[in-house]
Amino acid sequence: MITEISDKKEKQAIARQILEALTEWFEVEESREEYIKTSADRLMLAAKEGDQYAGFLCLKETGKDTIELAVMGVLKEYHRHGIGRALVEKAKEIAAAQGYSFFQVKTVKLGMYEDYDKTNYFYLSCGFKEFEVIPAVWGEDNPCQIYVMSLK
Repeated sequence: MITEISDKKEKQAIARQILEALTEWFEVEESREEYIKTSADRLMLAAKEGDQYAGFLCLKETGKDTIELAVMGVLKEYHRHGIGRALVEKAKEIAAAQGYSFFQVKTVKLGMYEDYDKTNYFYLSCGFKEFEVIPAVWGEDNPCQIYVMSLK
């Protein structure tokens, strides 16, 4: 079940629980803590399985027509169960209803790391299209791949 979370402390608790369980993708503590901190002020959708949160995502506006999937995590035991896709679909619905034209996400370029390749293929399967790679964002070892999709 996908729900929008409004309580700031609950948002941070969900983000912490999930991101700390996904250190393959969120291994840099400073970055992980920044995602947790900023989740309090972002639109958060969370997926609950039984009495446990299995995944979440946060959205942030990057321009008057564009919203970004700022951070997303799904516990590994729930990978390939449709939770990530359901979160993205609900986020697309909300973003379109709020009048955004474009949806974007950033990740590490395809072909750099196996774990991130899975992430790239996931975003592509959700309908995102390759937009641009900018190596300077996170450094040459982690070139930033930007994916976009139209919400119109």
